[in-house]
Formats: sequence, C-alpha cells, structure tokens
Amino acid sequence: MVVLAAAVLFAILAALGTWQLNRLQWKNAMIAQVDTRTKLAPAPAPSPDLWADLNHDDYEYLPVKVTGCFLHDKEAHIYTVLKRGKSAYFGSGFLVMTPLVTDEGWTVMVNRGFVPNKFRDPASRPAGSSPSPVTIEGLFRKNQSRNAFTPQDDLSKNIWYTRDPVKMALNAGIASDRIAPFSIDAFASMTPPDGLPQAGQTRLHFPNNHLQYVLTWYGLALALAGVVFAFVRSRRRQG
Repeated sequence: MVVLAAAVLFAILAALGTWQLNRLQWKNAMIAQVDTRTKLAPAPAPSPDLWADLNHDDYEYLPVKVTGCFLHDKEAHIYTVLKRGKSAYFGSGFLVMTPLVTDEGWTVMVNRGFVPNKFRDPASRPAGSSPSPVTIEGLFRKNQSRNAFTPQDDLSKNIWYTRDPVKMALNAGIASDRIAPFSIDAFASMTPPDGLPQAGQTRLHFPNNHLQYVLTWYGLALALAGVVFAFVRSRRRQG
C-alpha cells in the first residue's frame, strides 16, 4: 500500500512539473511575441468592418493609431496601483479612459494614462484640450476578464476594475452601435505638457517563475522516488 500510494503521489508531482514546463514554454513564447510586436511601426486600428471576425489575440500589444476628437467630459477611470519607477507619478490612482470619435465616425476608448487619486476629478487637472482632431498612437488592448477576486465596477461613480470599453462608453451615454470592442493604451509620447494623464503605462514586464516551479515539482518527485527506493530496500534487508 505504501508503494502504491507513493506511486500515485509521484504521478501527481510529475504531472504538476510537466504542467509548469508547458506553462514555461507558453510564457517564454508570449514574452518574445510581445517584445517583437511592440517594436513594430503603428498601423491603423481595426475598423468596424473587421470587428465581426476580429481575433483579439492576433492584435494584442500591436502598435496602432487613430485620428479623431476626444470626448473629455465622458472619461472613465480604472483603479490601479502604479509601482515606483522612472515616472513622475506613482502609487494608488486611476487610468483615464477617454472616448475618441474617429474621423470615420466610430468610437474607441483610449487609455490616456495614469493620474493619482487626488487628480481623478478632471476639474483638478488642466483641461484636456487636445488639438482637434488629434492622432493617437498606442498599443491595442483586448478586454480584461473578471475573476472571483475582482471588485464590482462602481458605475455610479464611474470607477472600474476591469477593462470593458463598450460598457464604459455606454455608461458614459455614448449611444452608438460602432464602439470598438477593444481599447488603445497611448504611448508615453502622448502625455500632455502638464504631465497628466501620464501615458505609456502599459505593463510589459511579466512575472515568469515557472522554471522555479518545474524544478520544485520534479525535485519533489525525485526525492519521493529516492525515499521509496530506500524504504523498499530496507524492508527487503529486514526480510
């Protein structure tokens, strides 16, 4: 029974190690893909005629550009915590999501960047009077999925915890059947002269601890095999 139980446990540990090995390969490929995509020149963002068959994974983190006019009075705010870095602003705050009506007449939500808590109210920062029209360049971003730990969005206060551009636009009162099912993270070069919102805050560094987990699970499996081998050999000698 001891050997049988150990065999089952060994199979579980080995399976976990293999699972993490597959995750490691996937993560390495994803990091390489993002690194390659972000270095490309911006291309026109997908227009409405492409949305029905749009594979968001094929566009994620690709540089895109749009030209149009911002609706600054209809911005939404995604809660976030920005780590201390080279940027002037960090800590608890919000990503400012502002709808932009393109020259073609469709609307896309643009992540214009980070503002600290005290600057969430647009009235607390200089008016966002961008030239009209303005050309925005940034990274294509797909919607974020919600999990069991994600707080509920507070639509009454216009505070969000997930990236849902269509729902944001509709909540802001934009009545249109041509709201892009994606958003754009503006490049750092899109930051206004006054510094807010602080653009270019897309997180492009992804944690990759899978190799450590691979070694841990496989190591435990080998250690278990060694213990069982010693146990069986000891029992045979006693016998």
